[in-house]
Amino acid sequence: MTEPTSLSAGAEEKKENVPTQLMKHKNEVGVASEELGSANAAADHKEQTTSEIRQDCVYRSSGRPEKTDMIKSLGMDQDASRNCELYGPVSGNRAAVESSEESEEDMYRDEEEIEREKILLCETSSSDYKLSVSPEMDIMEYCRKEWRGNTPAAKRMRKGYEAVAQKFASIRRIRGDNYCAFRATLFQALSQATQLPRWLQSEDFAMLPENLLSKYDWIKQWQLRQKPGKRMGEISDEIKEYLILLRKKWKTISEIKGPLEKQEACDKLFKNEEEEYSLYEALKFLMLNTAIELYNADKSGRRVPVFSWLLFARDTSSNPCQLMQNHLNHIGYSGGLEQVEMFLLAYALQYTIQVYRLYKYSTDEFITLYPNDPEEEWPVVTLITEDDRHYNIPVRMCQETML
Repeated sequence: MTEPTSLSAGAEEKKENVPTQLMKHKNEVGVASEELGSANAAADHKEQTTSEIRQDCVYRSSGRPEKTDMIKSLGMDQDASRNCELYGPVSGNRAAVESSEESEEDMYRDEEEIEREKILLCETSSSDYKLSVSPEMDIMEYCRKEWRGNTPAAKRMRKGYEAVAQKFASIRRIRGDNYCAFRATLFQALSQATQLPRWLQSEDFAMLPENLLSKYDWIKQWQLRQKPGKRMGEISDEIKEYLILLRKKWKTISEIKGPLEKQEACDKLFKNEEEEYSLYEALKFLMLNTAIELYNADKSGRRVPVFSWLLFARDTSSNPCQLMQNHLNHIGYSGGLEQVEMFLLAYALQYTIQVYRLYKYSTDEFITLYPNDPEEEWPVVTLITEDDRHYNIPVRMCQETML
């Protein structure tokens, strides 16, 4: 299989072949694995602009991924890719249209009715704002509401939603607070969980923070969302609690047989803000552990997925220490997951993350898989994005698709 999909919507194409890129990686990117034991390990100097090996896979009529090869630069607009708005962006044009319609309606309603509606809207808005996963909505109704114009972008989005609607009947909006990729992926994984994954069954799973700290002193620089001033040496017990919570919730929900009861349990979990954000901290730490494993495997000559080379080919993450300092510690604060980090999340969970990238409709990148070469037994979760920054989730697979 091939690796990986586009890491930047605006990246310029390079005309180097894949073997050339891999040879450059071997010659230019390398930090000895023993350097991981120091927080001050220096990143190797790179003489060229980091380039990305990009090989896309999309589902065709056969139901299996099909290969295409591209090479693009890794230049990512950090601000554009790392910020989300609540439930995703809504254009000014769409808002203006809605405002105009409301003004016309107000002319035909009495004052008391308008005031009652304002109070109701305020109450609804204040409660909806804290919803991590909104209630289901017909996917085409959502599309018509969000994309009313006749611009090329609006037409492309409508076509994209029409294609998704062939597979899924409804959509659930995800709260956009820079955790949307975690939230959408974990919600989908738990919603369809029927058993505890093998990596969660490991006896030393909860000992992960202690084990890593004993090897890598720089992990003490880990930052918790709830306690940004504390260092990892002081909070390792809390990370352990978060990992135990993740295993407990996954086990409990996976044992629920009825689909309605399972959905209710997921909805309840994602309304508990304290537990929800604790789970995201656990996911981030699992990503760090996976990154360390991949980095060490590469340095010892073992085979690793291509995205791992790309992950550590960035100037800001040439080793796991830099990845933690410059990326993982910032998730949820100043940014979300970049595309190469979506691969890392997929490997950490051992799930295939399938994403409908609506702005890529009618291209080979419309349906993207993270990773491109998943294991056969990995479950698949499906997300929707309009811009590679914010993610929503499609639900209620159509009956024909299920058959």
